[in-house]
Amino acid sequence: MINGAHVIIYSTDADADRVFFRDVLGYPSVDAGQGWLIFTLPPAEVAVHPAEAASHELLLMCDDLDATMADLTSRGVEFSQPVQRQRWGVLTAFRLPGGGEVGLYEPLHERAHDL
Repeated sequence: MINGAHVIIYSTDADADRVFFRDVLGYPSVDAGQGWLIFTLPPAEVAVHPAEAASHELLLMCDDLDATMADLTSRGVEFSQPVQRQRWGVLTAFRLPGGGEVGLYEPLHERAHDL
């Protein structure tokens, strides 16, 4: 039985991104060896959207986007996308030190991980 998911973020500066997840986001981790940190994530959901080409995207969820943005901004996080209100949620994005982008959104729909 599948009992979890493992997300991989490819980065041009993996060490800096690991520090970001550990120190800025405060995610607990285990060391898989040689500094390869594996982080605990909050409960997760998977959605499948139609698209012209296959791809993957990471979005972190929060209960209050404004409060979360204010907290992250106080920790030095810079947001790379303006806040957008969609039918399904309010979202933005921020850049990781290694150049990747992570979405952040406050869902307006029922959360699947609450089932």
